[in-house]
Amino acid sequence: MKLKLTPLEKYWILYDVGNSAFVLLVATILPIYFDYLADTAAIEPSAYLAYWGYAISVSTLIVAVLGPTLGAVADTKNYKKKLFTAALIAGVISCILLGTTSSWFIFLIIFVIAKTAFSTSLVFYDSMLTDVTTEERMDAVSSHGYAWGYIGSCIPFIVCLAIVLNAEKLGLSMGTAMLIAFVITAAWWFFTSLPLLKNYRQLYYADIGTHVIQNSFLRLGKSIKEIYLEKKIFFFLLAFFFYIDGVYTIIDMATAYGTSLGLDSTGLLLALLLTQIVAFPCALIFGRLSKNVSSARLIRICIAAYFCIALYAIGLDSQFDFWVLAVLVGMFQGAIQALSRSYFAKIIPAEKSGEYFGLLDICGKGASFFGTLLVSFISQITGSPNAGVGSLAVMFLIGFLLFGQAERMKTMSS
Repeated sequence: MKLKLTPLEKYWILYDVGNSAFVLLVATILPIYFDYLADTAAIEPSAYLAYWGYAISVSTLIVAVLGPTLGAVADTKNYKKKLFTAALIAGVISCILLGTTSSWFIFLIIFVIAKTAFSTSLVFYDSMLTDVTTEERMDAVSSHGYAWGYIGSCIPFIVCLAIVLNAEKLGLSMGTAMLIAFVITAAWWFFTSLPLLKNYRQLYYADIGTHVIQNSFLRLGKSIKEIYLEKKIFFFLLAFFFYIDGVYTIIDMATAYGTSLGLDSTGLLLALLLTQIVAFPCALIFGRLSKNVSSARLIRICIAAYFCIALYAIGLDSQFDFWVLAVLVGMFQGAIQALSRSYFAKIIPAEKSGEYFGLLDICGKGASFFGTLLVSFISQITGSPNAGVGSLAVMFLIGFLLFGQAERMKTMSS
């Protein structure tokens, strides 16, 4: 039976469509533009992948610190929408500002701010899942979010790509073309968010009265202790830390990786656009499969697939290989993110969703600090980007084993 989405579920999904445009920009055009700025400043090519990876690591480390704290505050009555709005506006403004500088160093600083704001908004957005739908619909709704996010983000991306690749024909400098691309992306992100901002209502919350910040910290500390005692949540967070680390690192560094191998920039961008197109039906397929197959089994399949993808990357040395990699990633990228989000939402207290998703973000985007750092470090000491990306296979293996333990704990507590 086809899932009929409610208006509120559609508005929630629409934010995935909006913010995914920024994700696609970061994964594709931004690294190439940074390469252009760095080359103009005579930065050594060997340092390119490392600088980009370090910038991503800094932003994710900041989110790892802010996420749980702000998530706990967001669980206070009527606070979630306010914090979500603040993060959204900060992200949109800094996205535009990326096109106002020709300094590679200032560009990286603004990028860190933009990515931090974006990632923080997702802490609040993901935790809204408990308010916008029911437990039995979470897998499907979460999958729809990622699916439509992938295909929807292609619309502004194709426009931006056409402007950037044809800048000279249009009589535009690279800087002006990129500024236009940043404005288009920011506008798409902002306007697709308005329906959710207008209609969202926080149903689950902790009504703690005065001293919101102080009490939020106290509540967060208590929840951390509770998580250690709730072994199914504790082991899932550990597993998520490792396997999603590899997923986000591949997303964040795919274009930078291909560029460092000397592959054609246009081909890389088109390959990553293909990833979005492939991810759309695959995320929906996994969402539909979740009605008959447990989300835990589907998550295991996705982790195992990513383990094989990381091994495949070790031997990557041609444009064709990168296209194959793009298709493989697209098949499992949306599914593993969507199913992990809904799986977690079902095993946590709904009234503490903000702080719990903040903690999840430490183990997710915050954990990718180690992934990008690992890839950057291994790439530098071996002189091989392939070895750097291939090292992520270890992360997926550990994640697979820990997720199995989480499932055993879940069965024992049932």
